[in-house]
Amino acid sequence: MISRWFFIFLFWPLTVLANTPLNHIVATVNDDVILQSELNNRMRVVIEQLEKQHAQLPPEAALEKQVLDRLIIENLQVQMAERSGIRIDDDTLNKSMQEMAAQNKMTLDAFRQLLEKEGFDYVAFREEFRNQLTMNRIRQQMVDNRVEVTEQEVDNLLANAASANDQNREYHLAHILVSVPEAASPEQLQAARKRIDDMLTRLRAGADFAQVAIAESDGQQALTGGDLGWRKTGQLPSFFSGVVGQLQKGQISDPIRSPSGFHLIKIVDIRGDERHIIEQTHVRHLLLHPDALVSEDDVKLRIQQLRDRIAQGEDFATLARAHSQDPGSGSKGGDLGWVTPGQMVPEFEKAMDALQVGEVSQPVKSRFGWHLIQVLDRREQDNTDDYRRTRARESIRQRKTDEELEIWLRRLRDESYVEYHLDNQ
Repeated sequence: MISRWFFIFLFWPLTVLANTPLNHIVATVNDDVILQSELNNRMRVVIEQLEKQHAQLPPEAALEKQVLDRLIIENLQVQMAERSGIRIDDDTLNKSMQEMAAQNKMTLDAFRQLLEKEGFDYVAFREEFRNQLTMNRIRQQMVDNRVEVTEQEVDNLLANAASANDQNREYHLAHILVSVPEAASPEQLQAARKRIDDMLTRLRAGADFAQVAIAESDGQQALTGGDLGWRKTGQLPSFFSGVVGQLQKGQISDPIRSPSGFHLIKIVDIRGDERHIIEQTHVRHLLLHPDALVSEDDVKLRIQQLRDRIAQGEDFATLARAHSQDPGSGSKGGDLGWVTPGQMVPEFEKAMDALQVGEVSQPVKSRFGWHLIQVLDRREQDNTDDYRRTRARESIRQRKTDEELEIWLRRLRDESYVEYHLDNQ
C-alpha cells in the first residue's frame, strides 16, 4: 500500500483534487490566469503535507500568498517551455507515469485506482504531471545543461576542504531568502534588508525557523520550511561556504547578501563522512556475439559447449584466448582486472556478484552478447579519494545549478507581467 502522499514527495507540487468548481481569477500571468480553484487545490495539498510533517502552520493569508507565488513561477516556466517548443507527448507521458507507478511496485492501472480512491481526478493528474515534466525539461535546457564543472574546480575544492579539515563534514541546512530585483533601487534594497533583519530578530527571540520560512521566505524551498537537506561545503553557494563552517548546530547566520537578495542560514545538524570502502572483484569472461553469419541460437549453443568444456577441466584462459570475441580482454585470457560496483553492465554485474571465487557462471546475456564469467578473487578497497573526487564534482555541479536556477527564476519573474487579484473576493 503506497503512502497517501507518495506522488507528492516525488513530483510535488501537483494540484489535482477532484470535483472542484472553477472560480474567479486570483492572478494574471502574462496572457494566462490562475483561478481560485487552482489555489484552493494547492492549499489543501500543502496544508495536509505540512500537517503530516507536524510543521506549525503560518497565518492562512501568508501561506496563501506563498502558494500563489509558487503557482505563478510554475505557470511562467510552462509558458516559456511552450514558447521554446517543448512538448510532452502522450507516449512520453504514459511511459513516465508507468515508471512512477513501477517505482512503488504498482501497475499504472493500480495506481490510477488508488488515485481515484483517494479522491483525485486521474485526467487532471495526468495534465499536472505533464506540466511537471515540461518544467523539468525547460530547467534542463535553461539551467542544468549550461552548468560545467572543470577539473581545476574539483582540485581547488578538495584542496580547500583539506586545508580547512572539512573533507568529512556535511551540514543539514535550512534557508530563508528575501529576494530583490536584478536592478534593485536603493529603496528596494533598504526594504529587503529591513525584512531580513526583522525575521532574524524574531528568530533569535525564539520564533520557529520553519514557520517563518513557510510564511515569508522567497526561496524555492519555502513551503518545506526552507529545508535544503544535507549539503557538503562544495554544494553550497559561494557566499554561504565561508559562513557555514563558522556556525555551530542550531545557530542562525547574520544576513548574507548575494545577487539574489538577503539570506539567513540555520545549521540544523552536522555529521561526519566515513571512509568509503568498496568490494572489488577480479573477474574474467569469455564473450561470443551473433552476427550476419552466426545466429543467436548458434551462439547460445557454442557458449554452452565452451562452459561444458571448462566444467570438464579445460583452462578458462586458454579457451578465452582461442574463442572470445572481446578484443580488449580476449588476448589476456578474458581477464578484466579488478572491477568496481557499477563498472559493468547490470546483467554482467548481477551474475558476477552471485558467484563464489573460482566459480564459472552459466551463459549470461547482455547487450554485448553471451558471456561466461569467472570470479578470480575479491577484496575490499579504500576508494575514499576517488569517492571524494566524485562527490566534489557532484557538489560543485549542484551548487552551480542551484545558483543559476535561482537567478533564472528571478529573471523570469521580473521580466513577466503578473497581477494579483487576491483581494477581489
